[in-house]
Amino acid sequence: MTDDEPPTLRLEDEPAFDPSLLIDVASDFLFEGGATLTQREVAERSGMDLDQANALWRYLGFPEVGDDKVAFTEADVQALVVVRRLTELGVLQTERLPEFVRSLGRTFARLADWQVRVLLATLQNDVGGDGDPPLDVLSEVVPMVEQVQGYVWRRHLLATASRIALRDVQSDESRPLVVGFVDIVGYTSRSRQMSPRALGAMVEGFERTVSDLVVGHGGQVVKTIGDEALFTLTDVGSAAELALALVERGESDDDFPDVHVGMAYGPVVPRLGDVFGPTVNIASRLTSVSRPNRVLLDGALAELLDDEEYRLRRVRRVSVKGYENLESWSLKRSRPREG
Repeated sequence: MTDDEPPTLRLEDEPAFDPSLLIDVASDFLFEGGATLTQREVAERSGMDLDQANALWRYLGFPEVGDDKVAFTEADVQALVVVRRLTELGVLQTERLPEFVRSLGRTFARLADWQVRVLLATLQNDVGGDGDPPLDVLSEVVPMVEQVQGYVWRRHLLATASRIALRDVQSDESRPLVVGFVDIVGYTSRSRQMSPRALGAMVEGFERTVSDLVVGHGGQVVKTIGDEALFTLTDVGSAAELALALVERGESDDDFPDVHVGMAYGPVVPRLGDVFGPTVNIASRLTSVSRPNRVLLDGALAELLDDEEYRLRRVRRVSVKGYENLESWSLKRSRPREG
């Protein structure tokens, strides 16, 4: 081969799928031609103050963009128009707007992260095969995913409306609930010894099992954060059964990790899909001092449980962040009666 001849491309030299190639395709497809507007133009066309438009962009979780940089589309204009109309109708209160937008941003950021990773893995596996071009994949997949997301959202609207139909719909109204946390024993040390794939499989299995058990006992998973899940229930007996089911799964199932469980009962303030208040804090503190595969309760919850069904034992008071001499009770199943 002379210096003037192009190098011969061997099969093993063929580059793998470049994820960056998907960005331009995705931008053009998802937003009909890509960016054509600046933030200033978006604000003017939507009738919203520029500072407020910039703030909403940050609340969604995106980095700031210069006011005169072309980085936005007609879809951004329409989104601001809808938000402005919702506030005019009183559906969204101005002071609650940051919370609403942040909640949307966090929810969809996590969902999009998972979806893009799955899509890229699919395209990567098709390199050198008969896979469709990225645009063909997007044009078929995105509408289907949007349809499923819309269905799930509507189903959750109906389920949530059914759950709170007999209560005051004001989100600031506190009500008594059982709040519980469950987390993986020794997660930090275990994660250092596991491959990323094994760690991901363990966390996925943990979240799946916890969700199944919580829903099966009539509760609601509020959120999961890696090695920890927060849940709520209205029935104290179901809460006790759930807690015991969680620790028993850790003892009997090799694929499910050992766990700590802490629960408390009292007034809770629900807001934007999350829960707040001292009851939540107490449940979290009890979980942090619980022994592996053991359940700790606060005094308020222990008083509501039937001593004949469960073994409740007062344990030594503990001092944790925000609470000195916190009273706690251990929960176990009642021993079978002799005879």
